[in-house]
Amino acid sequence: MAKDNIITGLDIGSTSIRVAVGSLGDDQQGLQIIGISEHSAEGISKGVVTSIEDAVSSVSSALVAAERMTGIPIEHAYVGMNGGTLTSQEGHGVVAVAKANGEIQEEDVERVIDAAQAVSAPPNNEILHVIPRSFTVDNQAGIKDPIGMSGIRLEVDAQIILALSSQVKNIQKVIYRTGIDIDDIVLGILASSEAILGKREKELGVCLVNIGSNTTSLMVFEEGDVLHTAILPVGAGYVTNDIAIGLRTSIDIAEKIKLEHGTAVPKDVNKHEEIDLADYSPNESGMVSKKHVAEIIEARLEELYKMIDKELVACDRAGLLPAGVVFTGGGAKLPGVVEVAKQVLKLPASVGTPKEKLVTAIDRSRDPIFATALGLVSWGAVLAQEDAAGDSRLKSVGQAGKKVKSWFKSLLP
Repeated sequence: MAKDNIITGLDIGSTSIRVAVGSLGDDQQGLQIIGISEHSAEGISKGVVTSIEDAVSSVSSALVAAERMTGIPIEHAYVGMNGGTLTSQEGHGVVAVAKANGEIQEEDVERVIDAAQAVSAPPNNEILHVIPRSFTVDNQAGIKDPIGMSGIRLEVDAQIILALSSQVKNIQKVIYRTGIDIDDIVLGILASSEAILGKREKELGVCLVNIGSNTTSLMVFEEGDVLHTAILPVGAGYVTNDIAIGLRTSIDIAEKIKLEHGTAVPKDVNKHEEIDLADYSPNESGMVSKKHVAEIIEARLEELYKMIDKELVACDRAGLLPAGVVFTGGGAKLPGVVEVAKQVLKLPASVGTPKEKLVTAIDRSRDPIFATALGLVSWGAVLAQEDAAGDSRLKSVGQAGKKVKSWFKSLLP
């Protein structure tokens, strides 16, 4: 197995570091997932590095576990970035077509995307992605691929994802200190969409929601384009915190109760069913109603969904996405997540699992918690296949180049 054909995705979350390792066939076709690993995250909070030493140790442990599983040393990885400090804004670029005959070349596309990057980014921020939404050639809007068309003026509307420079540098520092190289830093929810969503869903209109431990990220797609991105500062960990307060017990016990007995649909629970806290710790005593736990979970989820709805209102898509809401991440495994979403968001809802096209014999890889890590591997595979095909339609445009190239390819019909 050639080392060049190994692609690694490294998802840095607030509570867990997850690694997925994929292998491309020798012809750069056919992606197979050959290893996944998970290790608890220390030194990271809400996707932000809080202790370099602890974070390096956690990432190293996750990488070692993946190497043991695959028997292959990991030398480089695509890194998923999450966290509440990521922001998105609109970008617009305009250029004159260079050729005298007015035919648009790939160089023109590069220049217009470069022009869109020249937005006034807040100080201490750097551009993580420039995602072209649609192009306009001489006032003809809605063009997906302008190369080869004729015109004088080329414009692009793009979504620009920004990250705090210090946050990016700290993550780079952590990764480099584990002894591996970084292929690319990718927004976590964007990577998840590669593994979870199909082309048809992105065309119809869909909102992908990744419920992490401390943050919830969402991305809205329509006609294959990214319409809106947001990262909310609440996640599944807040449900646990509420249970701990409501039952007056420790966080660890609250987490166990949530995983074993948690549901967001109180009406499905018999009001006489009780949980004995003494089963979880000799220091605890007393009985608590399962229905009470369900009510706490439902209240917290409704609050989260109202925040998601607010984001959908912001992009004029509240109640208007035919493919509905697709949930992924650890929080998506909580029973009742879909039922409550249908009531609050008035949209179809489902839990997304990594796509069937990911060939693997590892059962755990179908778990929503590995969506981002697997998406990073898919992202890398798309870039590798393009390079193998000599598809250099979009060469690097600053730091965003590689990311744009992959995204641009996925927009093509």
